[in-house]
Amino acid sequence: MLHIDHVIDRQDVRYPDLPRESIEQVVHSAHEHFANRKVRDFVPLLVERLAREKLQALVPT
Repeated sequence: MLHIDHVIDRQDVRYPDLPRESIEQVVHSAHEHFANRKVRDFVPLLVERLAREKLQALVPT
């Protein structure tokens, strides 16, 4: 889960106006989406990409 912690930290820096709890929830949700896939080599990258898309939708424009 160290990779996921790093994803959370990077998203926390990228979206400073969002509560860290919200970022953690989104990242963990994205991780669950990919958790049971056969190919796991790119899971952290895929989690980060999906989480970033979801978090971007939460940022007020």
